[in-house]
Amino acid sequence: MSTSAEIRVASPGHLPGDLAMWFFILAELSVFAILILAFAVTQALYPQMFSESRQLLDSSTGLEMTLSLLTAGLFAALAQEQVRQSRARHGAWYLLAALLAASVYVVLKLTEYVHLVASGLDMEHNTFFTLYWILTGFHFLHVLLGMFILGWLALRCRRRLYSADNRSGLESGVLYWHMVDLIWVVLFPLVYVLN
Repeated sequence: MSTSAEIRVASPGHLPGDLAMWFFILAELSVFAILILAFAVTQALYPQMFSESRQLLDSSTGLEMTLSLLTAGLFAALAQEQVRQSRARHGAWYLLAALLAASVYVVLKLTEYVHLVASGLDMEHNTFFTLYWILTGFHFLHVLLGMFILGWLALRCRRRLYSADNRSGLESGVLYWHMVDLIWVVLFPLVYVLN
């Protein structure tokens, strides 16, 4: 027999998180969509430059960054599930695991940035790298904000401030992280792989 809380969680009409977070995510996705479109159109105009420049990036590092972010997203989702089952302290551990996985992305991205700058591949090198730095830099800032949010959520879970009936803030934070994941899943093939 189901309780009313279980029925509410399973209800198809339940929108996770706060409506304000959904508007924020849509606004951010719109900005990224414009940047991605600019990248794609410019690539169509200068295919050889983009192909040659892309070869200067390490796609295996891009793949490692992808796996790092997706792993963090998995741990964030598992934390949310723990809170749904009234195990907020367990959720805190999953959020800390998400932070650790996200830290791998940060280390890899900073290492890549240092290597590119040392190789003279900065924003002014060519149009590809101008757009590369804008797109990945903007995304990097979102990752840092997302990590701050995950840390805040972990602290609140540890203090048992979220529960099965009070988890909207947690859902909003996890939604933000999933947006960060989604954007990278589009950026990785666009920037590192597709010619």
